[in-house]
Amino acid sequence: MIVYGKQIVLYVLEKHPELVEEVFLSKEIDKKLFTQFARLNKKIHKVDNQKAQALAKGGNHQGLILKLSDYNYTAIKDLKNMNFIVVLDGLTDVGNIGAIARTCYSLGIDGLIAADIKTVNNSGTIRTSAGALLDLPFAIHPKSVDLASELKDAGFTLIGATMDGIDLKKYGKIEKTDKVALFLGNEGEGISPKVARKLDLKVSIKMEKEFDSLNVSAAAAILIYNLTK
Repeated sequence: MIVYGKQIVLYVLEKHPELVEEVFLSKEIDKKLFTQFARLNKKIHKVDNQKAQALAKGGNHQGLILKLSDYNYTAIKDLKNMNFIVVLDGLTDVGNIGAIARTCYSLGIDGLIAADIKTVNNSGTIRTSAGALLDLPFAIHPKSVDLASELKDAGFTLIGATMDGIDLKKYGKIEKTDKVALFLGNEGEGISPKVARKLDLKVSIKMEKEFDSLNVSAAAAILIYNLTK
C-alpha cells in the first residue's frame, strides 16, 4: 500500500514506523529526516520524478512516498462491543470517508464502518484522513440494512441523519455508556430507505439560511460534536 505527501509520511514515521516496508525519495531532504528514515532499517530508494509520479498515481507526493504493509480491518464483532460508532451507508468518496475518519478519531468516536460497499481505497482514505484511519478501528460491511439489524440485536440505538429528522438541538447528549450507531448516507441519495425504516431516531441540522444540505463530512462533524459534547 502506497501513501505519499509530507503530512501523512511524518505521521507514519512518528506513530506507526512498524508499518513501513520501503521508502521512496524523489528530492533531497534534510539530514534529520533522512536519519529518521535510516533508523527504520528499510530499503530507501532514490527515484526520479517520473517514477515518483507513477507511484503516487499523479498525486502531490512532495518527494516523499512510503510503501506500507497491508491495512488490517477491524472485525465487525469487535465494533459491536463499542459504545459510539459511525456507519457510512453507501458512502464512496475517498475525501469524505477520510475527513469523517479524521473527525471520528479527533472527537473520540470508538469506531467507523463503511457499509454497502465491497472495497475501499485504503491508501486514499488513510491519506485524506491525515493518518487518523491508522488509529481508528475501521471495518467494512457489504449490506447496510443487514448491518443495521445486527447492530439493533447487539443493543445499539440507531440514529440517522435525514432531511426530515428532528432538529439536533432538541435531542439530548449521548452518554459514554450509551450504545449508539450514527448512520450517515451517501453523497447523492442519503440513507437508503430500507435502513431509514430501521432507525430509532432521525436527526437533522437546522439551517439558518435557505440551503439544501451540507457536505456529508461537514454534517458528520456537526452531528458528532453536538451529540457527544
